[in-house]
Formats: sequence, structure tokens, C-alpha cells
Amino acid sequence: MSNFNPSHPTKQLLAGYCGIILGGFGVHKFILGYTQEGFIMLVISVVGGSFTYGIALLIMQLVGLIEGMIYLNKPPEEFVNTYFVSKQGWF
Repeated sequence: MSNFNPSHPTKQLLAGYCGIILGGFGVHKFILGYTQEGFIMLVISVVGGSFTYGIALLIMQLVGLIEGMIYLNKPPEEFVNTYFVSKQGWF
């Protein structure tokens, strides 16, 4: 575990809680450094939500909720290996 940084557990908690609360806007993706994925979620939520009367926003919120729960339920070592070493962007 040579890639462990003391800020990773803080980012894990922050990304998990933001995924649950603000997941529809991709805030948790921006926290982890996945700007492309976060921007995709933001555009789908805002633009798609305006065309689908909020249905796209609800779907993105559900994705954020699931990802937030996944982030919070992973042990710190597995979280670092999955999202910082392997760079897994989705789920």
C-alpha cells in the first residue's frame, strides 16, 4: 500500500456523504478527481432533467446514492486501490 495518502480516508467520507446528498450533480466525482465523469453527471442532471421534467435528475441522484453507499462501505485500503490506484470511474 505504497500509494496511501493520509487525505484518502477524508476524501472517502466526503465523497460518500456528497454522493448520498448531492450525488445527482456529480459532486462526489469531482472530489475524487474524476472531472470528466462528474461533468457527465452534471450535464445529464441539468440538461437532461430540464427535458425530462426531472426524471434524469432522479436517475442521476439514484446513481449518486448507490455510489455514495459503495464508497462508505469499502475498507480504506480497498477504496484507495479501487479509486486512486486503478482509477475506476463508475461504481
